Amino acid sequence: MSEKKTFFVIINPVSGNGKGKKVWNNVKDKLSQHFNITSQFTNHNNHDIQITQDALNKGFRNFIIIGGDGTLNKFINGVFSQKTINPNQISFGVLAIGTGNDWIKTYKIPKNRHRALQAIIKGNTKTQDVGCLTFLDLNNSKTYFLNLCGIGFDGLVVDLVKNDRSFGKLTYIFGALKILFNFTYFNTKVTLDSETKTHKNCMMIQLGICRYTGSGMQLTKQPDPNDGLLDVSIATNFTKWQIAKNIIGLFTGSILKHENITTLKTKHITLEFNAKKPLIQADGEPMATSNIKASILPQAITFYL
Repeated sequence: MSEKKTFFVIINPVSGNGKGKKVWNNVKDKLSQHFNITSQFTNHNNHDIQITQDALNKGFRNFIIIGGDGTLNKFINGVFSQKTINPNQISFGVLAIGTGNDWIKTYKIPKNRHRALQAIIKGNTKTQDVGCLTFLDLNNSKTYFLNLCGIGFDGLVVDLVKNDRSFGKLTYIFGALKILFNFTYFNTKVTLDSETKTHKNCMMIQLGICRYTGSGMQLTKQPDPNDGLLDVSIATNFTKWQIAKNIIGLFTGSILKHENITTLKTKHITLEFNAKKPLIQADGEPMATSNIKASILPQAITFYL
């Protein structure tokens, strides 16, 4: 009999409206049948980052994340903000219990925890790109993302609904409609390969690796999580009526056919905003407001599929 693999399990007990602890209690015996398991619950904001780095320092290289997109984002930041262990030595699996669960949609990873667990047990893996945001106004501090970064309209929506996403997709739709009344357009200087162009009256800018965000919105045209490129969408000159009329198109992806959306692919992009900087979200987590540089780390992380 082959030796059991060792996994470190990070559990967010409040994820999915408090399902984390219950899910852990339901799966821990089966996990222990197949793997050597060490586990820890998160208990405060950014605790996931600290837990990840402590586990890495203790020699763990395989992880299971029981939580939502936010927990997964914090794990990724724990991996990439440390410089001791090469991220290509690290693998993770996900039992998704959040309200959005957008990252798993790209790969059709089952939300059903028993089927998702079976995929981890089988041990098939895949690699994916990771995005890096550098905050140019904040001493070039960095954050990392696995799925998608949104600037402007959806950054505001994420900030509005961050404390209550219990209605999933409807939460984001209602949030988007509410934001319309107070939304302010912004101007952006976009620099690609030393060429700078100003985009006025921006509604939002998307920097995508995977396909879905905001509980199923499709805001990037041809994302490929393994091509070493950011999939960029820049939406400008939308009236508020056009935004309201296209709310459903945010979820079907049909909004990307609109003439006011520019799409492109790039390895890196610099975004400089006017005086009133727009809100930024990454993997559904509100970020600092700042001019930013975004870049891609090709095939930087391995996960169980």
